[in-house]
Amino acid sequence: MRIGAVFPQLEIGSDPAVVRAWAETVESAGYTHALAYDHVLGASPEHRPGWTGYTDKSLFHEVFVLFGYLAAVTTELELVTGVVILPQRQTALVAKQAAEVDVLSGGRLRLGVGIGWNQVEYDALGVPFKQRGAKLEEQVDLLRKLWADPVISYDGKFHQVEEAGLNPLPGRRIPIWFGGSAEAVLRRTGEIGDGWMPQSAPDDEARAAVERVRRYAVEAGRDPAGIGFEARLGLGRLPDADWPGFVRGWREIGATHLGVNTMGMGLKSPADHAAVLRDVLPLLKES
Repeated sequence: MRIGAVFPQLEIGSDPAVVRAWAETVESAGYTHALAYDHVLGASPEHRPGWTGYTDKSLFHEVFVLFGYLAAVTTELELVTGVVILPQRQTALVAKQAAEVDVLSGGRLRLGVGIGWNQVEYDALGVPFKQRGAKLEEQVDLLRKLWADPVISYDGKFHQVEEAGLNPLPGRRIPIWFGGSAEAVLRRTGEIGDGWMPQSAPDDEARAAVERVRRYAVEAGRDPAGIGFEARLGLGRLPDADWPGFVRGWREIGATHLGVNTMGMGLKSPADHAAVLRDVLPLLKES
């Protein structure tokens, strides 16, 4: 199992030296990857009674810009989006940004994608909210075609490309993983995905979901062994005595990756996040 660290978006601040120190600590500690969340805009709750999502006070570094920076200050750390809200972004631009990060990092990008939930953000970006699921599948197809060939033509429901292409190309098929828990996400992962990013306990329901992903892969004529699974361990959500059991449970279900999240622990500084990650890794590896 490859163990990575969740970038503490909401609690790290905007000092580039602090971001660099966090990344260097995570890499030197032995984590295999860093995973960052994606949001472009935060909604003000002032005139939205009952709003429970992220707000204008929630700090989010833009993932591709962040990864361009991290590509320069790390050497081996895989850079993972967890997840890019793909339908609210222009597909060709995402293809370009992802290819650039992959090239400049030496092939270290893993693109996690999802449809999101924040209609406020979609509206502000001028993108229809209701068609986001259907659009996502076509986007993945177009991304892979743009990464594969210097010049392509594409005639889809949401996209038209006539004899155009990216330069530079990534030189490989960048892995695309899906986030979310709906049945459509499980089916989509089995049929076209490189991996799935569940955010649940390693219980019977999670085991059944992994089995359904594998069944969808078989039905699509794919080898289910080629699909990865990345669980998410929120250290602030479980007593520390339960952390090893969480890791063992997901390992038994078939998780190939684990992301460790330190947000929500009441830590006082970014250095504390890095220190917790450094200290907890040996325990998780032994689990």
